Amino acid sequence: MNQPIYQIDAFTDRPFAGNPAAVCVLPQARDAVWMQDVAREMNLSETAFLVPNGEGFDLRWFTPAAEVDLCGHATLASAHLLWEIGRLAPDEEAVFHTLSGRLSARRHAGRIVMDFPAVPEEETVPPAGLIPALGVRPRYVGRNRMDYLVLVESQAAVEALAPDLGRLAQVDVRGVIVTAGADEGPYDFVSRFFAPRVGVSEDPVTGSAHCCLGPFWQQRLHKDDLTGYQASARGGVVHVQPTGDRVRLGGHAVTVMKGELIDFGF
Repeated sequence: MNQPIYQIDAFTDRPFAGNPAAVCVLPQARDAVWMQDVAREMNLSETAFLVPNGEGFDLRWFTPAAEVDLCGHATLASAHLLWEIGRLAPDEEAVFHTLSGRLSARRHAGRIVMDFPAVPEEETVPPAGLIPALGVRPRYVGRNRMDYLVLVESQAAVEALAPDLGRLAQVDVRGVIVTAGADEGPYDFVSRFFAPRVGVSEDPVTGSAHCCLGPFWQQRLHKDDLTGYQASARGGVVHVQPTGDRVRLGGHAVTVMKGELIDFGF
């Protein structure tokens, strides 16, 4: 039987913006090789695979090159799809079991709001090659279990970044967040995210990076309700509420495509 697959733009309220993710709701688990092949074929920053488990859904995320531990935009896209196709009632919570533990999402005040783990950084000495690859003068460098975070002097510096992606791919880390305070409202901070080591040159909008950016800017701006703008070519908005060891991430999503994977008897 052919497998339906959807493409959904996340962290945007209009099509062809935000971050596109592919989403497959599978009748039963498939092996990792098959999922990686599908993700490579889709060639999006993330493809999400969901399997019902009686207590929500098992959820795994794959870039074109690797499985990852945490992904925000493909989780947002997954929740959006489950409500849209009627797998969940409109007021029902979406519950996901993942490599990062239990995640959930609800509709609230016109947005999808996800409950994610906070992934705060700690100040660190940048590894050889990181700063030359970015071509910036950092004000601060931190690292969490997934990524480096590099603070630069201005929004203009974030927007002007043109990193050496080949060199950046040599840094042993999932990805690199570059951030600065926003020039003016409605945003509190801006960021960009690069992950060439896992097959994503620049991610358009990165929910998991905001699990780090939320606590980082909460501490510096003394605000508990933050709005971040990811200044990629597509652009996207993430509403962030850090609460201790958790972060609420809010945004919108739009379905732009539906298709089928042909069953070749795998």
